[in-house]
Amino acid sequence: MFAYLSLLTVGGGMAAFPEMKTLTVEVHEWLTFPQLIHLYSVGQLAPGPNMMMIVPIGDWAGGPLGSILVLIAFFGPSALLTFAVGRCWIKLERWPWRTSIQQGLAPVSIGLLLAGCFTMAKGAIVGLETAAIAAGVLLILLQTKFNPALLVLGAAVIGVLSFDR
Repeated sequence: MFAYLSLLTVGGGMAAFPEMKTLTVEVHEWLTFPQLIHLYSVGQLAPGPNMMMIVPIGDWAGGPLGSILVLIAFFGPSALLTFAVGRCWIKLERWPWRTSIQQGLAPVSIGLLLAGCFTMAKGAIVGLETAAIAAGVLLILLQTKFNPALLVLGAAVIGVLSFDR
């Protein structure tokens, strides 16, 4: 399953998020949707690839061995594919289809990324308060060069102070 998800990460880890939600939350029921969103959010803040958030999923599903297997299954196929395509891509520099392929992959990447964002928004924006936080962060990101990590931390503080839980 994670090898399959690995190949969907064209454009980044968020591109695989909708299918990851379907498989881990709905099909296998390894975790809840809010848990998946929280793992992804922590993955955004942690150093290194944000998709390291898959390791706890492997742990919940199969313990330490599950963590190792998920890590290999998720990063292995895309790493091998990237290596193979990268070697061929250099040799095909003058190939007439190269530009067409690159131009065709750009909208696919954007579409997958937007699908991931939409899926996460459906689970994370659960009321007016969370919608206001999301809208505020979006406006700041679109109008300034403010550090996104600081916005995430700020939104977390606002959430802790604002919500009765």
